[in-house]
Amino acid sequence: MAEVLEDGRYDALVVDADEADDGSARVELTIVAGTHKGEVVTVRGEGLGDRALDLLGVPATITVRDGTPHVRFEP
Repeated sequence: MAEVLEDGRYDALVVDADEADDGSARVELTIVAGTHKGEVVTVRGEGLGDRALDLLGVPATITVRDGTPHVRFEP
């Protein structure tokens, strides 16, 4: 059973990403600070297209609200 992060804000770094045939992407992020430092979170999303691999090494912020994660990638 997958664990869910508590509601809050987490600084992270993209460590893996790949695109699926259906147009979605799987992105793995490691949390870089706080009590969850070093944990890897996997999220799936749409709209990245063939740019998923360009996210490798990109800093991100994971915001969890009501158990649902939202990811913002830094420019």
